Amino acid sequence: MQRFVYTMRAVQGSLMVSSVINIFLGYSRVWGNLTRFFSPVVLVPVVCVVGLGLFMRGFPQLANCVEIGLPMLILLVIGQQYLKRIHPRAELILERFGLLFCVAIIWAFAGILTVAGAYKNAMEQTKRSCSVDHSYLISSSPWIRIPYPFQWGPPVFRASHVFGMMGAVLVTSAESTGTFFAAARLAGATPPPPHVLSRSIGLQGISLLLDGLFGAAVGTTASVENVGLIGLTHIGSRRVVQISTAFMFFFSIFGKFGAFFASIPLPIFAAIYCVLFGIVAAIGISFLQFANSNSMRNLYILGVSLFLGVSISQYFVSHTTTDGHGPVKTDGGWFNDILNTIFSSPPTVAIIVGTLLDNTLDARRFHDDRGIQWLVPFHHRKGDTRNEEFYNLPLRINEYMPTRYL
Repeated sequence: MQRFVYTMRAVQGSLMVSSVINIFLGYSRVWGNLTRFFSPVVLVPVVCVVGLGLFMRGFPQLANCVEIGLPMLILLVIGQQYLKRIHPRAELILERFGLLFCVAIIWAFAGILTVAGAYKNAMEQTKRSCSVDHSYLISSSPWIRIPYPFQWGPPVFRASHVFGMMGAVLVTSAESTGTFFAAARLAGATPPPPHVLSRSIGLQGISLLLDGLFGAAVGTTASVENVGLIGLTHIGSRRVVQISTAFMFFFSIFGKFGAFFASIPLPIFAAIYCVLFGIVAAIGISFLQFANSNSMRNLYILGVSLFLGVSISQYFVSHTTTDGHGPVKTDGGWFNDILNTIFSSPPTVAIIVGTLLDNTLDARRFHDDRGIQWLVPFHHRKGDTRNEEFYNLPLRINEYMPTRYL
């Protein structure tokens, strides 16, 4: 228990210090200015690997319990895509709520198998993957517990932890940027302008600071799953996000309810990820329509960025030892932590490779082929009349905050 508490205090300190990076990158507008170097040729591999880079959370995790994960995947595809074509009213219901119906059915099926003793003599790995509430979360969770600042004690600040977290913060900035573009595309909005991307990264930094203050085990980043849900359900309303936030507050305080939903076997989520991450990857491909897909230069950049984004990150992940030491091994431990973290992220590698190649390989001569003429109007706050409609903050916050923070 003492080791756990110390670890949480170290995570607290690392998150609080590292949050400064996102806050600086966001509210100094550095990150937004960097995104001006993006073109559709860069966005294609970046958004693609935002989805494809999470492939280990898909079928490999589903295969840990095939009797639950595979029926979930099949039922989701059939129920959400085929059955909705039976009747116009069924299309509306199944398109929006089909996922919930599938989860409820397979969750109940998993519960029946668990109660019936199907996994009584199974291996521990199978029990952990297939059983409902194998860890007894529901019985061990308190009914009410209100999180409060520094609940694990004063934060611990260690350079080795902080520098490793700094690398992770830079990675989340890159991954979140790809996720933002995917979300905008699926929601039918204009591409997020640089000032919106800066604002988002800055707010992400504030969220990281709050995570550290309240002793969260992980930091904050954009949710690829939620972006995939926009494409699956065709619902991109802010109100849905606001209501979901209220539910998250509720579940964090009333532990029994949160534990109830946490008892869902992971292969059910893995089956959902197979669809959601695939949608996000496909959205990345759709950006190619704004560039010249017949240009060999563009195809070269796309292919190299996409392949290296997956290949380099996989190399770093597979060569990382159980104690966290990656392929980069120099005398500077902090330097190792940052580089190993950065190059373990597919979207980050894709951004680095794609941006460098696209802006140095005959960039001026192939200006039109790159699709810059489509993206540039959205770089300015007033560049498109729809920008304010899509990206204004709610509750008329824009009227009370300095422009820098919008």
